Amino acid sequence: MTVVDSPLARSLSEMLRPHLPDAIEEIEHQVRMHVHDGGPPVDADYRRAVHQVINETVAHFVDSLGQDAAGSTQLTVLYSQLGAEAARRGYSLDRLQTALRLSGQVACRRFIKDAYRFSWSKETLASLTDSLFGLLARAADAGAQGYARQQGHMATDRERRRQRLRDLLVREPSPDPGTIHEQARAADWKLPGTVAVVALLGATRPPSRILPPDVLADWDAAYLIVPDPDSAGRDWLPALLLRLGAAAIGPSMPIERAAVSLRWARHTIALMERGILPSDRALRAADHTALLAAAMVEDLIDTTSAAYLAPLLALQPRRRVPLLTTLLTYLQCGDNAVITGTRLQVHEQTVRYRLRRIAELTGTRCDDPADRLDLMITLTWLLHSDGVGAGGTPLHGR
Repeated sequence: MTVVDSPLARSLSEMLRPHLPDAIEEIEHQVRMHVHDGGPPVDADYRRAVHQVINETVAHFVDSLGQDAAGSTQLTVLYSQLGAEAARRGYSLDRLQTALRLSGQVACRRFIKDAYRFSWSKETLASLTDSLFGLLARAADAGAQGYARQQGHMATDRERRRQRLRDLLVREPSPDPGTIHEQARAADWKLPGTVAVVALLGATRPPSRILPPDVLADWDAAYLIVPDPDSAGRDWLPALLLRLGAAAIGPSMPIERAAVSLRWARHTIALMERGILPSDRALRAADHTALLAAAMVEDLIDTTSAAYLAPLLALQPRRRVPLLTTLLTYLQCGDNAVITGTRLQVHEQTVRYRLRRIAELTGTRCDDPADRLDLMITLTWLLHSDGVGAGGTPLHGR
């Protein structure tokens, strides 16, 4: 609403203009008391900017009496810029909104005094008040829009910087620590002591992509970088992994070796995709070290096992699997038939019979210390790639 009567508007402008310095001083005093002196300290440049805009607001209001809202375009631009600057400096929008509210209160008090002094009508006082609050409402809206727009830009910029940091961390060869520290500061990301990379199964489509703020994600490349995964504050990690479904967690590494964690997580995913490891939950790569090591030399195992274990591999699965499983468990139990039988839930004599049968088929004993590690890795791979570890023939079959 504006003062419609132009002669009256000009008269009011002339009456109010001499009192502008006093009005501005009173407003600035209130703003200093209730805005700048409370909460975190305000930068001197921003303080001056707020005061300058207040001065221009008061002067604009007096000069524009009788005009429509279109005349306040320049002022709304100033408030939009002021709101954007508040966001850039990390100040709350409440400071600006409070300054506007205080300005309105001071102006209304002065209007009421002037109404008595100049014998204004109720209609004139109401018109002035409506014009003032209309202007302040537009200013507040412009400030809020500028603030929100700048926050959006900052969030976008921050996200881009975090994406650059994320890509840098998994690059091979690893970047130098100085570069990582610099990029982390630019991305407003606190450097952790260690990280673990979680690789997602290709077909995984998490129902929600909402993550803790310090987790860096690349949904296209299907991996997440989790800071300090083993710290006490990571009690949300199991729930996150449950929500993600099929995933592989790489080993915890110093931050400059995040690429190594990603590499082993993806090796684990590859075994899940082949059905060698279960793909219905999240797995830790460190829990499958022997299998991952064997997968790296799969072609070598295929060659050597064909020569060394050929008679066993020629058997039907129902006969082959119990023998291979017994041999691997026996080696894992330190050549103790009693413990092996307990673990496999068979009698120790059954264990001894199977070991003799293996010796007969292969023509040699299979507990030579020199070959133990190689044989255990080979058996681990053969049993899992034979479908045993992925839901095939049970490991404890008789």
